[in-house]
Amino acid sequence: MPNVVLVVDMLRGFLEEGYNLYCGDDARKIIPNVQALLKRELSQGSKIFYICDTHLSDDLEFQMFPVHCIDGTPESEVIPELDSYPGERISKQRYSGFYNTNLEQRLQVLEPEKIIVCGVCTDICVMHTTADARNRDYQVDVPSDAVATFDTNAHAWALQHMEHILGARVGTVQLLASN
Repeated sequence: MPNVVLVVDMLRGFLEEGYNLYCGDDARKIIPNVQALLKRELSQGSKIFYICDTHLSDDLEFQMFPVHCIDGTPESEVIPELDSYPGERISKQRYSGFYNTNLEQRLQVLEPEKIIVCGVCTDICVMHTTADARNRDYQVDVPSDAVATFDTNAHAWALQHMEHILGARVGTVQLLASN
């Protein structure tokens, strides 16, 4: 299996105006880069997993963050711009795509050469998913132009942390493809 792409929280609740945790207009700018990444990886036979924040209405996370991405609501759906890219949905209730999901078991079966993590939020779910993948000794690429978050300083810090502390490869979609 060439690669696995983890598309983290590219959901209407984070990327469409009007929802409690809308990441902002700048976050929407990564959508074409995510599309290009998916197109390239699918053409090479990679497996795509949509890692999706999916909460119950009484989730304890709402003590820290506003209510968001309630299971069965439109905000918990993958954005329409990614509808045409096949992939499997994995619902999560916490920051990491590994916590209380079957992602680890799926990866053990697939044995990917590397994992590519894209999506939102760079400093929260992207970083925690990357950390858990690295803790399982996977090679991880994080395309800096295919991740975004609410705060540009937190975004920059998270990219540096993932590269220099977690050991992920960080670069643009195009640069990482050529290495």
